[in-house]
Amino acid sequence: MLFTACSPTILAQNPLLIPGVLEQSTITLNMQVGTYEFNEGVVTETYGVNRPILGPTIIVTQGQTADFTVVNNLPDTTTMHWHGIHLAPEHDGGPYSKIAPGESWNPVFEVMDEAGTYWYHPHLHHMTNHHVSKGLAGMIWVRDAEEQALDLPRTYGIDEFPIVIQTKDFDDEGQIVSPSRADDVLMVNATIEAVLEVPAQVVRLHLLDGSSERVFNLGFEGDETFQMIATEGGLLEAPLSLQRLRMAPGERSEWLLDLSGRQGDTLRMMSFASEFPSAVYGAAQPGMMAGQTMTDYDPNPMNGTDFTVLTLVVTAPTANPVTSIPTTLDLTNGQPWSEAEVDMSRVLNMAPATMGSTALDGDFTINGAAFDMDVINYTVELDDIEIWTINNNSPIGHPFHIHDVQFYILDRDGIAPAPEEAGRKDVVFVPAMTSVRFICKFEDFANPDVPYMYHCHMLVHEDGGMMGSFVVVDPNGVADVDASGASAFSLYPNPTSDQLEIVLDANAVGDVLRVFSLEGRLVYEGLLSDRSLHLSVSDWALGIYSFQLLGGASSQVQQLLVR
Repeated sequence: MLFTACSPTILAQNPLLIPGVLEQSTITLNMQVGTYEFNEGVVTETYGVNRPILGPTIIVTQGQTADFTVVNNLPDTTTMHWHGIHLAPEHDGGPYSKIAPGESWNPVFEVMDEAGTYWYHPHLHHMTNHHVSKGLAGMIWVRDAEEQALDLPRTYGIDEFPIVIQTKDFDDEGQIVSPSRADDVLMVNATIEAVLEVPAQVVRLHLLDGSSERVFNLGFEGDETFQMIATEGGLLEAPLSLQRLRMAPGERSEWLLDLSGRQGDTLRMMSFASEFPSAVYGAAQPGMMAGQTMTDYDPNPMNGTDFTVLTLVVTAPTANPVTSIPTTLDLTNGQPWSEAEVDMSRVLNMAPATMGSTALDGDFTINGAAFDMDVINYTVELDDIEIWTINNNSPIGHPFHIHDVQFYILDRDGIAPAPEEAGRKDVVFVPAMTSVRFICKFEDFANPDVPYMYHCHMLVHEDGGMMGSFVVVDPNGVADVDASGASAFSLYPNPTSDQLEIVLDANAVGDVLRVFSLEGRLVYEGLLSDRSLHLSVSDWALGIYSFQLLGGASSQVQQLLVR
């Protein structure tokens, strides 16, 4: 093995990589193949966004229009998902929004989210873990008026820092192995044994657990306290003084450290994995019982031991330092809905696909089924308030993530959540054989044809099928119809993988047919002069297509799934 995990006795050697930052409204993200030297002299093939590995930190402001062009210069088909961002499903970047090699995708949306730490990463079914492991990930920071009114550090790379924590596996030639559970190399911002110089003042850390499976128990050597100020979806009501924070894959948090007067000090951020109970990926025992094994889990120097994540060296303060921590942050960030308002309650049961001592090596299911691209698992009505109960009936903990919305945790096994989980979230860690309830509202966006996703954010489990989909529909919406009240045209079979018939109904008006991909690219235009058309779609990329029939001043639209 050419790489080793950083242990408590090893001083960090490498300056922390700080990804570039993009703050404009129109942004091009180029997914590309690169090379990177994690260790000097060892060249590793990587994937990155606008650089060899990882991607730039994108900073946007609530209310602005974000215009993205995502270019795929990889050898693989992929997608780009804006994790935690509230936006229409056709812009969400889930597994249905595929971008073929050499193609691009142009989502344009208003930033509606509150100030918080979000991120972006690929979401292609069966390939998410591989693409993220190769390096495709980056942060999105949202600013809003409430956050900007506070005296907080906001100078990127000087007193405000992205901290992307990941683990990877490398082969003997120094190449990334994916999928793999031998994740014995720790890195922060693609830097092994990372050291970060920070000024002797208040500094702000945006943390992301971007690992494929590993859970971290973060804190500082000597049990120094830090001030947590935000969960995934925004600021807490007030800073929360902590010595430990458990973070599972997909979770984010923001911390403030008051380092005033500490020039010359060294702080060591640790993961205290020795404190984990069994059945957490990162504990000494990954399953609930000693007889349950996981391939490549043991030996691994990080499992069940305490290790250094990042070393901070305190240097001189800047010319205009922030020197105090606000006492209040976002007093509006309280749970806004009562259970009396709930329109629907749902129960999701997570379980291993096969039982026994090797269950941890297998796939996992939600409600007894693996993800199917042709199945919509739930239909949610627009503006409904729902409670989702997530029962983990498996021998290992899972981080559960839902697209579209932020939620509030109601309870864990009937007990109110800890203060660090009191804010808006989109990922919740559900320990083995426990239950979590959360409440959320599905507002602003409805599309009966393009689904959102929910899934385990352990990427190996997600790729193995531990995922489902839902559509949000507007019960007051009106389907596209012609003057007679009937559908304008028919598509069959739908879905299809080969041949397609388009037939105009008797009273339909129009003869020009245009077909657009989910990315908005025109893939077909023609006439239906004989009121029908036969098409072969066998060479079309998998995904959802919009068929638009033009006639006079009106048009009718239907959706087709090519699988």
